[in-house]
Amino acid sequence: MINNIQIQKTEILSDNWYTLKKITYQYLTKDGEQQVQSREAYDRGNGATILLYNTAQRTIILTRQFRLPTYLNGNETGLLIEACAGLLDQDHPEDCIRRETEEETGYQITDIQKVFEAYMSPGSVTELLYFFIAEYSKSMKVSEGGGLAHEQENIEVLELNIDNAMKMIETGEIKDGKTILLLQHIKLKGIL
Repeated sequence: MINNIQIQKTEILSDNWYTLKKITYQYLTKDGEQQVQSREAYDRGNGATILLYNTAQRTIILTRQFRLPTYLNGNETGLLIEACAGLLDQDHPEDCIRRETEEETGYQITDIQKVFEAYMSPGSVTELLYFFIAEYSKSMKVSEGGGLAHEQENIEVLELNIDNAMKMIETGEIKDGKTILLLQHIKLKGIL
């Protein structure tokens, strides 16, 4: 167990898009030794994600969009299939995910359920992600979705059968961690 963490120095390495800091800190190890380490932490704020599902049709709504980091790490097209998500931008998580759902998918959802919170890459990113699920129906569709032009979003909305989506995890067509967690959640809970 680590105790008595003391931040000694914080350097901002980049604040172009979000904030990348180099933190030097001292802590007391479980053996009673004082250690000093330096680590970089990327702060992009906290976020929220949601999986829309339809029990009668046994379908879900996902999105597909270009993600540069995946392209740089071997994803040939850079396109990633994922659950709708967005940064909180000072909003409450439920307000954020309602807004993002309408912007990205075109669905105006009513009842949402928070299922858990998770740090997705705690070794380097400060983001805490809030996970939600919500049932959708065709009557909730208020626009085509696709994201906001001024945010340079170019999002394709996908409606998939749940069994096909689960197979897409096995084939590697779905590789996004938050999406895999939400799909497994609704299967484990017997929702679909």
